[in-house]
Amino acid sequence: MDTFAPRAALAMAASLIATSAFAAPGTPPATFNRCTVCHNAAKGAPAKIGPDLWGVYGRKAATQAGFKYSAALTGAKLKWDDATLDKWLAGPMTLVPGTAMAFPGLKDAAKRAEVIAYLKSLK
Repeated sequence: MDTFAPRAALAMAASLIATSAFAAPGTPPATFNRCTVCHNAAKGAPAKIGPDLWGVYGRKAATQAGFKYSAALTGAKLKWDDATLDKWLAGPMTLVPGTAMAFPGLKDAAKRAEVIAYLKSLK
């Protein structure tokens, strides 16, 4: 009996599953560990001190249902794109004075870029 065909089909199916929409988002950079103190980053996860970051990239700021944002962030009318996230991660209180996010910021542009790339993968 030829067992090559069933094994090949199984390998192909495993490959398709691994690369499908069911695959996990990218691996968070080590810098992101600082974010997880206040934020979850999983689909449907509850908010912590800060809102869940799943799907944040491309969304209007202060719009996640069920989370109470500061008036300053709500009134800022921002959209979480590369440029805005870079400024936010560099210094939230500089970008939006009066925000409730007390994070002092990431001064290293490369680390900010890693976090932004990871946030893009959370969809």
